[in-house]
Amino acid sequence: MSTRIVARKRTTKLRFGPTDHGRPVTTREIETAEYALGFNYEIIDGRLYVSPVPNVPENFLENWLRRAIERYSDAHPEVINYVTPKGRVILPETERLTAPEPDITAYANFPLEQPLREIDWTQVSPILVCEVLVDSDLNKDLVRNPALYLQVPSIREYWIVNGVENPDEPSLIQYVRRGKKWTITTHVFGSNFTPKVLPGFSLVIDPRKR
Repeated sequence: MSTRIVARKRTTKLRFGPTDHGRPVTTREIETAEYALGFNYEIIDGRLYVSPVPNVPENFLENWLRRAIERYSDAHPEVINYVTPKGRVILPETERLTAPEPDITAYANFPLEQPLREIDWTQVSPILVCEVLVDSDLNKDLVRNPALYLQVPSIREYWIVNGVENPDEPSLIQYVRRGKKWTITTHVFGSNFTPKVLPGFSLVIDPRKR
């Protein structure tokens, strides 16, 4: 009796890196691919957007703002009850998948009591998103993202910590939703920031202060 041996074809797993910036991708490819370390990956209009991970100044400013928002969330869970640097914002009603990933994302009424494996980014939508701008892409944070975040009805404000000129003395650019457009205000270094989206929140724009 003869035995027939059938060779199985090995499936090569996709590996994404900086050279894949702008590459068209599918949701399945995004979920199953491997990724080169040292970069962040987003899907914008069905294409891969690759950017370097934050340097020390950008990371420092991000941690400063995130910790301030987290402290507020701990004290006021009735306003926001979940804050993360790993959020994914799914834009509604887009022909091709668009899912920017803000540096900081804050949610109201996040389903914390629900089993974790049942929670998906498509089921939640933030009220506040924040980006930190030092050496990253100015067009991404100042042009692309305001247009994208305006398409998400739940997002009431968008903040940019701007440390391009001097990360030790950043300003904060505040976008507040007014119907179908943003009202934009710049809060200079050292000023006291009290946004309406977080009642009772107060922050001196100075990363050396807590």
